[in-house]
Amino acid sequence: MGFARTCSVALVGVEGVVVEVQADLEPGVAAFTLVGLPDKSLTESKDRVRAAVVNSGAAWPQKKLTVGLSPASVPKSGSGFDMAVAAAVLGAAERIDPRVLADIVMIGELGLDGRVRPVRGILPAVLAAADAGYEQVVVPECAAAEASLVPGVSVLGVRSLRQLIAVLADEPVPDEEPDDLGRPDPLLAGLRMPGTGAATGMHSMGAAQYDPGHDLADVVGQCAARTAAEIAAAGGHHLFLEGPPGAGKTMLAERMPAILPRLSRQDSLEVTAVHSVAGLLPPGKPLIDIAPYCAPHHSATMQALVGGGSHMARPGAVSLSHRGILFLDETPEFSGQALDALRQPLESGYVVIARSAGVVRFPARFQMVLAANPCPCGRYSQKDDLCDCPPMSIRRYQARLSGPLLDRVDLRVTVDRVTREELSVYGARGETTATVADRVRAARERAAARLADTPWHTNSEVPGSELRTRWHAVRGAMDEAERSLERGALTARGIDRVLRVAWTVADLKGHDRPDDTDVLLALQLRTGISRGASMTLGALV
Repeated sequence: MGFARTCSVALVGVEGVVVEVQADLEPGVAAFTLVGLPDKSLTESKDRVRAAVVNSGAAWPQKKLTVGLSPASVPKSGSGFDMAVAAAVLGAAERIDPRVLADIVMIGELGLDGRVRPVRGILPAVLAAADAGYEQVVVPECAAAEASLVPGVSVLGVRSLRQLIAVLADEPVPDEEPDDLGRPDPLLAGLRMPGTGAATGMHSMGAAQYDPGHDLADVVGQCAARTAAEIAAAGGHHLFLEGPPGAGKTMLAERMPAILPRLSRQDSLEVTAVHSVAGLLPPGKPLIDIAPYCAPHHSATMQALVGGGSHMARPGAVSLSHRGILFLDETPEFSGQALDALRQPLESGYVVIARSAGVVRFPARFQMVLAANPCPCGRYSQKDDLCDCPPMSIRRYQARLSGPLLDRVDLRVTVDRVTREELSVYGARGETTATVADRVRAARERAAARLADTPWHTNSEVPGSELRTRWHAVRGAMDEAERSLERGALTARGIDRVLRVAWTVADLKGHDRPDDTDVLLALQLRTGISRGASMTLGALV
């Protein structure tokens, strides 16, 4: 009788559970039994592992073979257990010393020819292994850079099962050359899901920082909208842009990721883990260090926005835009069910999805940017009468955005049509992305210094109770906002958000505490009603 064990990782959302892979050989009729609550793709690993072992030059044991995945109560899915199963079988057959395998975590799919293919979720799997105390991890060679992002873990990247056997058996390691150097390596295809390219609007890169093709200087006029975008980026606030077609709403939203600061190390790991699980991590880019940008089409379903799936849930747009921008263009065209599903993650910063296969939790602390036309024809304005829509049609169109959803939006700006004078006089005179990004970074640093001993990093994350007890505005500065609360123009949540925005404005201006002008600007941006506050924070020169 032979027995060996090694370890792999089962992913539940972006959280991993270390699974012990046990192999037992007993005399009897040759058979291969896999137990431990595997799914269909994992059950099929029996045939993949057998073919990979034989084609790697090792003998397949002709005995009764039982492979168990422990803990048996945790659902296991995917093909990432193949390498661990093969190693455990070879250890039980004494081709590899079983003592060498006991403290190693192996993650990777096996091809029928013995090549090791990458799987999604390498980073969160290695993070789970490190949290469980494991120090040695074996992954596919092309995913070694991603696994190496986890500190304190020794990573071995292998290209084939033959190489793994040689390393574990202390034999000369054979060289494995790519099939054809003139074509992309087919192994890299395992890192991505089909249909997840940049054209889908669900990619992680968005508008690269300081990309000359997405510069704020291209936005003509729109002083109020530019100021609101800067405030939103500095404090992590949600933004609603309303205006006619062609006014620059989409242009402004596409340039917002470029003015956000680069992600911290911890935030980068969180974002990379989500994109790795979703199959959106581009090969050759193991770490995402800039704010992601997701712009789903208005036909997206609720599951596409918040996450879901028929079996084990996958992350949706709110999780793919974690620590970045979620841009919903033509927001009233989204289904009401999909929009209202955003309420909970906007408040909590995460999404909990329950399915028959289990309950998963995805991070979802994003900045939401909404863009909408004022009416079906898009020409409604209080300044002119170009709109042909009946009043009932306008009210019905604007009512598609529910009050509870808009109550969670900090900044609301009306984007007016660009005039001929602005095109001719102010064209190309707006500040560049680099200039605005420097101010945003300075404001973030002021907020981070103030919140250094707290679990929060930006003004938008600070709870209202903490704002009211620890971080006050200048005496009397909140009087106008409190009167708006008494008149019913603001909710209790709204007045907290006004104070959050006022702190962001103060950080941008370099004030120690929000004064009357800071609160007045925040109140004006919150309600959309002009209160005489200056809308210039340096948006135009």
